[in-house]
Amino acid sequence: MRYDDFRKRCHALLAAEGAATINPNAVHPIVQAYIGDAVFSLAVRFMLVMREQSRVGVLHDVGARFVSARYQARAYEAVAPYLTEEELAVAKRARNAKSTVPKSASVSEYRHSTALEALLGWLYLSGKEERLFTLMEAAMDAIRAELLKDEEEA
Repeated sequence: MRYDDFRKRCHALLAAEGAATINPNAVHPIVQAYIGDAVFSLAVRFMLVMREQSRVGVLHDVGARFVSARYQARAYEAVAPYLTEEELAVAKRARNAKSTVPKSASVSEYRHSTALEALLGWLYLSGKEERLFTLMEAAMDAIRAELLKDEEEA
């Protein structure tokens, strides 16, 4: 793609005029996961900065673990029993969506982490902020517990 084409596409994406409202249920599950990944990553970074501000390398390393497929899959398993039927449907749709699994995660881990990210993306796009924050907090608590457990075992 030429730079001019790239620039035009970026401008079209960022332009406020003509922007349509998004129906969260019409968004592909992988796109929901893309949004959810961004929302969760930002929340994790804010949480980490509230605890540590002087060691950026540590922030990066811990943040990378929090958003890894391995730990997000564990977080999904922890919050799944508390999901509504509608939320479970969103998560299952994303879990079963066709996508390429990276080498850094098992198929199961990747599918479950995608389910969590899509659910968070769907909640964000739906404007359900209270529920979004509740589930993100529960997910972060679950990941924190798993990280501590893994550190003790190492």
